[in-house]
Amino acid sequence: MRPQLHEMTEAVIKDFIRQKVEESGAAGVVIGLSGGIDSAVVSVLCASAIGPERVLTIFMPSAKSSAEDAKDAEELALKFGMKHEVIGIEPAMDGFRAVLPELKGDKGLLGNCMARCRMTILYDQAKLTNRLVMGTSNKSELLVGYFTKFGDGGADFCPIGDLYKTEVRQLARKIGVPEKFLQKVPSACLWEGQTDEGELGISYDELDAVLFGIENGMELEDIARRNLIPEERVERVWKMHMGSIHKRKMPLIPKIGARTIGLDWRE
Repeated sequence: MRPQLHEMTEAVIKDFIRQKVEESGAAGVVIGLSGGIDSAVVSVLCASAIGPERVLTIFMPSAKSSAEDAKDAEELALKFGMKHEVIGIEPAMDGFRAVLPELKGDKGLLGNCMARCRMTILYDQAKLTNRLVMGTSNKSELLVGYFTKFGDGGADFCPIGDLYKTEVRQLARKIGVPEKFLQKVPSACLWEGQTDEGELGISYDELDAVLFGIENGMELEDIARRNLIPEERVERVWKMHMGSIHKRKMPLIPKIGARTIGLDWRE
């Protein structure tokens, strides 16, 4: 069992984007366009849903960002008629390194700080231009906590949050995202040689097969057997999923009143 893109996915997501922008009264959306496939798909969907003139894409390079990603992001925005800006995060990171010297020796801390710098820029621009921040996390990343809390996980809405990475690739081809975005090795470019699959310790194809099995209530042993994936790898994905529950929820509040936010308060 592996996830497959539903026929109506594109229409559903574009309707969702239009509805949320209209409900909010926003002038448009802002998206962190990294040069990777997820942000490319979200940008193209938003441009199609509400018009490219209402979409602002921002490339936010660090010292480790590649010139290729910068060029690809700019070309994508130009191809689909979206406004594009470049705002580097290194001046902010220099400040954080000065007050938090431990960042220099810890890649994880450094990556989280970079992600939160980018989130701050997106919300700053959203406030200045009356836009919504559209997130670019996919279902695979969300289900195992492969994102920075209040960093790349910080957004007003997450249009592809119910699509596994393999489904995002299928949708990218359908909506005309250039092939070079699909051929890239997934990477957040947080440090030299960093790749998503290297950090996760599993390919997205295998990860999605495991998560899809979990979603459908399969036993871990069955997931491993049906997909020819080592059982210890399946168990590690399960532990990543369970250990990241807090990242997928609002901060918990102890119940005192009749209805409590995040528990039984219905919006």
